[in-house]
Amino acid sequence: MQSIPASTFDNLPDTGYMRQAQIIPAVIPVSSATWWRGVQSGRYPKPVKLSERVTAWRVGDIRHFLATQAAGTGVL
Repeated sequence: MQSIPASTFDNLPDTGYMRQAQIIPAVIPVSSATWWRGVQSGRYPKPVKLSERVTAWRVGDIRHFLATQAAGTGVL
């Protein structure tokens, strides 16, 4: 997998929610299928249902995931 540039991390909002289209591939360079398999396995953060048809991820969870990955291996 590819590493995430620091500028990507810095461009994330401080709080709020991000939809899948905002995360993939701009922030985390994986396919949609890989993303959902990672969510199911616990590798990627769990989403939040904002309404019946809206699923999103907390920015804090995405930031934490990226920081953990950068500190551990440097790659996703």
